Amino acid sequence: MKYMHATLRISDPEATIAFFKVLGLREIRRVKSEAGRFSLISLAILGEDKTVIELLHNWDPETYTSGRNFAHLAFSVNNIYDICRALVAHGANITRPPRDGRMAFVSTPDGISLHLTQNGKPLPPKEPWSNM
Repeated sequence: MKYMHATLRISDPEATIAFFKVLGLREIRRVKSEAGRFSLISLAILGEDKTVIELLHNWDPETYTSGRNFAHLAFSVNNIYDICRALVAHGANITRPPRDGRMAFVSTPDGISLHLTQNGKPLPPKEPWSNM
């Protein structure tokens, strides 16, 4: 068995791609289905060619709600404070601030939860988060 990728239903491809770009992901492929009225957008980690997240954009407007059976996507990052600051500058909602230098939770433009963990040892704590 081999893990392939996670697929997220999204409402705004460009906003979602810009959000994940801050984390170091890039678009590597986009497939449009006129018959199915959807696009599939593959995102990979910079320097890699393996899809880690597939974005599914249905062309007909639809409202997505979070299901309790989907918890979050997890990423380890090199500097949790810098990444969170960059995501906030993109309009992200920090649902659990990185005040301990170790972990944070952030919401994508469609409200999908991301769990961010600091690579290696935690950075020195910063409190309060809003004064970073």
